[in-house]
Amino acid sequence: MLFGWAGKEVRDGDVVLVWGGSGGLGTQAIQLARYAGARPVAVVSSPEKGAYCEELGAIGWIDRREFDHWGLPPHWSDAAGQKAWLADARDFGRKLWDVVGERRNPAIVFEHPGEETIPTSIFVCEPGGMVVICAGTTGYSAHVDLRYHWMRQKRLQGSHGTNDHEARAYNDLVRFGTVDPAVGEVLPFEEIPRVHQRMGEGKLALGNTAILVGAAEPGQGRRT
Repeated sequence: MLFGWAGKEVRDGDVVLVWGGSGGLGTQAIQLARYAGARPVAVVSSPEKGAYCEELGAIGWIDRREFDHWGLPPHWSDAAGQKAWLADARDFGRKLWDVVGERRNPAIVFEHPGEETIPTSIFVCEPGGMVVICAGTTGYSAHVDLRYHWMRQKRLQGSHGTNDHEARAYNDLVRFGTVDPAVGEVLPFEEIPRVHQRMGEGKLALGNTAILVGAAEPGQGRRT
């Protein structure tokens, strides 16, 4: 099955790397990739989150805490710094191969952390593949090493949601039960400030957090 993602088709058997796999965006990306016949691999920060991603369809997961090369890499003229960064980035890539079961890099990297992870995403993406980014949750000053970008013909694509046709198609998948919205908790409207605080601290429940608007409790929403 083919599935459009920011102008690139996800094909059967493609590896898709999903950052923040247990979060609101990641849980949907995993399911959509699996629906398209791809093999999603989640990046998480705990075994609990990794297991949750597998329940949603990920073929495995990588614990980002095992690596320390995050952020802006050393300048290309810093030979020692580049060597150290590259060694850890390659370890990350080998871990990805271990999960996939072969030396296969992701055709699509689903990005949202931004500053801390873009260099790694560009590095591990397969030649001719695409890194699609929809946020910058760790910062906006992302660094791209052009040696891995232009020489291997990779693409960095911004995405900010869907067009009308894609939104309807996604909603149908949710309505028919093909995609689980992965709602981790439902909270009252007055909890919004605390939810934003917890989001910044990385302490939200797994999946998506929903807010009640004009309802005292879940189940009172309008249905058609």
